[in-house]
Amino acid sequence: MSRIGRLAIPVPGGVQVNVTGADVKVEGPKGKLSHTLPAGIAIARDGATLRVTREGDGRSARALHGLTRKLVANMVTGVSTGFTRSLEIIGVGYRAEVKGSAIQLSLGFSHPIVYQLPQGVQAKIEKQTLITLESSDRRMLGEVAAGLRGLRPPEPYKGKGVKYAGEKIRRKAGKAAGAAGA
Repeated sequence: MSRIGRLAIPVPGGVQVNVTGADVKVEGPKGKLSHTLPAGIAIARDGATLRVTREGDGRSARALHGLTRKLVANMVTGVSTGFTRSLEIIGVGYRAEVKGSAIQLSLGFSHPIVYQLPQGVQAKIEKQTLITLESSDRRMLGEVAAGLRGLRPPEPYKGKGVKYAGEKIRRKAGKAAGAAGA
């Protein structure tokens, strides 16, 4: 039995879960999310908890058991409390600002970059170099954060670029450090 898959999913107050056939719909104060269950996976409600079960013991059923449980648990957490992701912008003249549902970034190119946020993701900018993204959908939040980071990934010599908050950048020694040893 999957260690992740056998754990119960607690459903907090104010969150409604509807399971009809293979569709799971979760609704809460932060929004609505839905997911289609793969074949061979079922969800049962026991009072204030949900249990994910699988029919067979095949390799794919075991793999999907834990995955499905985690996806549904993320949906429940997302509609009740939501998820956040922070990005830092490092570099002279590098900055960001929110304009409606888009983020305008100045990242050292000859033109500003306008990144359109998908529906369900909100952005806050603190001190022009710290972007905080919020969403109830964890997958979409991760995709947006990766998309923003991909516009100018941090480079290894000076560390300039967009990085996740708390991310460690492996730095390389420049030419001057290598020439001093020769």
